Amino acid sequence: MSVTPTLPQTPYNLEIEQSLLSILLRNNSVFEDIGETLHPEYFYTSLHQHIFKTLSHLIRKGQIANPITLKHYVENYLQGDDVGLSDTYLAELVGLLVPTRNALYYVKVIYDLYLRRQLASLGEDISYAAGVMDVEGPDAIQQIEIAENQLFQMHKESAKSQVYSFAFALTQAIESAQLAYQRDSHVVGVSTGLLDLDKMLGGLHPSDLVILAARPAMGKTALATNIAFNAARLKMRDTENKGDGAGVGFFSLEMSALQLAMRIIAQETGVSSDRMRRGAIDKEAFPLFVDLSKELAALPLFIDDTPALSVTSLLTRARRLQRKENIKLIVVDYLQLLTTGKSNSENRVQELSEITRGLKQMAKTLNVPVLALSQLSRAVEQREDKRPMLADLRESGSIEQDADVVMFIYREEYYEARNKPQEGSEKMIHWQRHMAEIYNSAEVIIAKQRHGPTGSVFLQFDGGRTKFSNAASKTINF
Repeated sequence: MSVTPTLPQTPYNLEIEQSLLSILLRNNSVFEDIGETLHPEYFYTSLHQHIFKTLSHLIRKGQIANPITLKHYVENYLQGDDVGLSDTYLAELVGLLVPTRNALYYVKVIYDLYLRRQLASLGEDISYAAGVMDVEGPDAIQQIEIAENQLFQMHKESAKSQVYSFAFALTQAIESAQLAYQRDSHVVGVSTGLLDLDKMLGGLHPSDLVILAARPAMGKTALATNIAFNAARLKMRDTENKGDGAGVGFFSLEMSALQLAMRIIAQETGVSSDRMRRGAIDKEAFPLFVDLSKELAALPLFIDDTPALSVTSLLTRARRLQRKENIKLIVVDYLQLLTTGKSNSENRVQELSEITRGLKQMAKTLNVPVLALSQLSRAVEQREDKRPMLADLRESGSIEQDADVVMFIYREEYYEARNKPQEGSEKMIHWQRHMAEIYNSAEVIIAKQRHGPTGSVFLQFDGGRTKFSNAASKTINF
């Protein structure tokens, strides 16, 4: 015979709630220590919620909160036959004579019980949603992501804000500088694997939102893939725990995991992805593939190619990856393919603003750099000088506002190749000479860097291998 388990009672403790209110009514100064961490909804009974809300309001206005000043507010709240309870109940609270030193402990217990009630309520909501078979509603996987996000929001709210002394912040800054000095690369963040870019940026720093933008065919995805691969390989080879590399979560909303893998194989073996796709591969190339697969078997690079992700789903998946694989860099390809998850969003500019804010919040919450790719407007094509500017960021000025770093890719060779003059002309000679000078050259323009210089870094770009690499050292500071 099966036994039906009895459900646990709703978690609450009236005595502790009464004890804390007693302390606050007798000694208003205690509120300074707990006022920012305790909210009315944390109390179980509506009466206790109202008493705490009222005394909080009075204390913040610089007034005294005691049974006399609270009497009128509590009477208005109780009304009817219960009005007479206000005098006796407030007097009983003050008469408890609980030690003031217990206040912080009571706050901790009250909050713990509140979270337990929230968890129980969330569990009921999850159970109910799982039983609703709605064609237009979220499927099971989406429900899991929604539940994970709700749990995360509960955990996020539980994290107390902290105020740091300048001495503490100063110590952290000096330790960061010392760490950079001790590293051979002098890079304190995640290395891009590109020397001049690392020198200009100091690596990709935790909590930074880094925007990499360009017009189509400039190599946005190629550069992002190169940076992700370089960081992951540095992490894999980091036997001395130098910390330059990182596990990488790559969210590809445009290309499949297969296509990205083929690009990485192409850049490492020299066999173009186009040849691999068509099967035009020499027999001698296969041993290269075998050797590469052995070397990269443990590469900490994780690709999620789910299309049309919302920012909320992206955060849920990134947080899960960080928990399981300890990733320290997130790449998003690309910004404009993300959604807010709202079906009635008509204002694309506003929607994109919410997306960029969400990416910045994700960088801060997970304490990792987020490298997000972005398209540029067609205004670039209308100008004689095709070098991108901050004003070219497509659809929203919030990208520039929220980003810590904004980088553009500019390949003059791409545009010059389309301006080929007539064969045999004098212009043709100059054109050929200039094309030889800019052959396989790419310029990365750092148009914004919140904590460092702006300028240009020049890289080598091999279009066949979709690979950016170090060029002869040449940087231009603005």
